[in-house]
Amino acid sequence: MHGTDEASPWIRLWSHLVPPGGTVLDVACGRGRHLRWFAARGHPVTGVDRDPEAIAAIAGLGEIVRADIENGPWPLADRQFDLVVVTNYLWRPLFPQILAAVAPGGVLLHETFTQGNESVGKPSRPEFLLTPGELLQVYGGALRVVAFEDGFLDGPPRFVQRIAAVRERPSPTRVRYML
Repeated sequence: MHGTDEASPWIRLWSHLVPPGGTVLDVACGRGRHLRWFAARGHPVTGVDRDPEAIAAIAGLGEIVRADIENGPWPLADRQFDLVVVTNYLWRPLFPQILAAVAPGGVLLHETFTQGNESVGKPSRPEFLLTPGELLQVYGGALRVVAFEDGFLDGPPRFVQRIAAVRERPSPTRVRYML
């Protein structure tokens, strides 16, 4: 069933940037594959999605908010998290809210489809595909980019763009973000 598979390799790869016990927000969480993964590692999790069937599958996992984030108000105004996860989802009007939800010292892991995906499957509509370097343009000015990829992945074939970025705290020494 869609949304119940393992956590994305990208999310797992960069999850070490989140402090132990750090709060996690999954935007458009679906059936909660990333919420499950982080909750199993001791993180308090919050998910937001509009699909009642999907969020029913993760009831009791953490704080689950049912909201239509494309047609209604952002339900988590003024709240910040140590990690904000966005995967396989793109709604450009939410970029400011996603960015604002990243706490000082927090991490953003965003991974979704990009132009070229229309040649291998869905999504294929331009409004659901990132343009080249778009995540860098959206988040790069406010967050420190730790990693960025934009290209083709095999198995299943898809074109994706993904970013790992942090909202740095003021510090007299430069923090190292390593694999």
